[in-house]
Amino acid sequence: MSNINIDKQYVANTYARFPVEFAYGKGSYLYSADGKEYIDMGSGIGVTAFGICDDVWKNAVIEQLNKVQHTSNLYYTEPCAKLAQILCSRTGMKKVFFGNSGAEANECAIKVARKYGADNKGKDYNVIITLKNSFHGRTLTTLSATGQDKFHELFNPLTQGFVYADANDIRSVEKLVNENKVCGIIIECVQGEGGVNVLEQSFVKGVRELCDKEDIIMVVDEVQTGNGRTGELYAYMNYGIMPDVITTAKGLGGGLPIGCCIMNDKTEMVLGAGDHGSTFGGNPVCSAGAISVIERLDDNFLKDVKKKGEFIVNELSGAKGVESVSGMGLMLGIKTTRPAKDVVLECLEKGVACLTAKDKVRLLPALNIDDGALKKAVEVLKEVCAK
Repeated sequence: MSNINIDKQYVANTYARFPVEFAYGKGSYLYSADGKEYIDMGSGIGVTAFGICDDVWKNAVIEQLNKVQHTSNLYYTEPCAKLAQILCSRTGMKKVFFGNSGAEANECAIKVARKYGADNKGKDYNVIITLKNSFHGRTLTTLSATGQDKFHELFNPLTQGFVYADANDIRSVEKLVNENKVCGIIIECVQGEGGVNVLEQSFVKGVRELCDKEDIIMVVDEVQTGNGRTGELYAYMNYGIMPDVITTAKGLGGGLPIGCCIMNDKTEMVLGAGDHGSTFGGNPVCSAGAISVIERLDDNFLKDVKKKGEFIVNELSGAKGVESVSGMGLMLGIKTTRPAKDVVLECLEKGVACLTAKDKVRLLPALNIDDGALKKAVEVLKEVCAK
């Protein structure tokens, strides 16, 4: 029996997988079990920031595996402490809580916002505003925070206390603040699962000003947009604002599970001993891998990410079969005249692995994808879109 058939028999039916079994790879090239080569334009949904089997990342992980793979958070480890220090020094934030995923990072942020509201404004200040078309995770609470009805339909009753504003409409946010006892506002600067929608500068700054005025915790969800993906270390840095809480995951781990809730001087002391926890959070192996990723995301590297993104936008904008291109850096969505799923499946047949986001083709290549692979992948995409 093939591995695909074994998977279909024994793995829960929660994924509509593409009909390919990847066996190995290197950099931005993946190889299926039958030996076919693919250019990876999805990086595991924005996870393998430096590609497949990146040597620096791999060696950092192996070195830590040869020391200790897990201790729990009852004890200190060097990688956890060092990673927290780097994250704070690179962002100007003060404290980090480590979990294992973006959803867990957002769960922590929700706890921080609600506890801050209770401690500083009153126990009934527990409402959190998110945006329509947002996506914040698949736990019951982060699913409730997600501003898309299709994710809510099967899992009622949802966690209470979330209301949804229109993106890029500050009056919509202000109205909800006036109507509810709000403790937090959560935004993604680029809505990934929602269709690669970029928030406007004036809107993001307006949210920051509103949070300052009303003593509301501003959370920026950087699960997909973070760690160099948009051409800045974190996407909010494109907007000239500072959040009270940053959540991130995906690309930071380079392929191992990690999630971070990063807090500023306003929120750093909200959680005390016993208020939150995670058995695997801050795992030394995952942290060692993450250090090897974030240490390489310097200004010159990030400039190159922007350059690669500009190349894709310039090549695809106005191309036959392409209606529009949205996004930032190497987080891009292409609205095609053909159905996005058909485009992705045909690209896969031609050896280019892309993603979808709602009705768009989504591109999340490795941040260091080489120019040759990038040009070849874009040519295939243009060819398929033109049909």
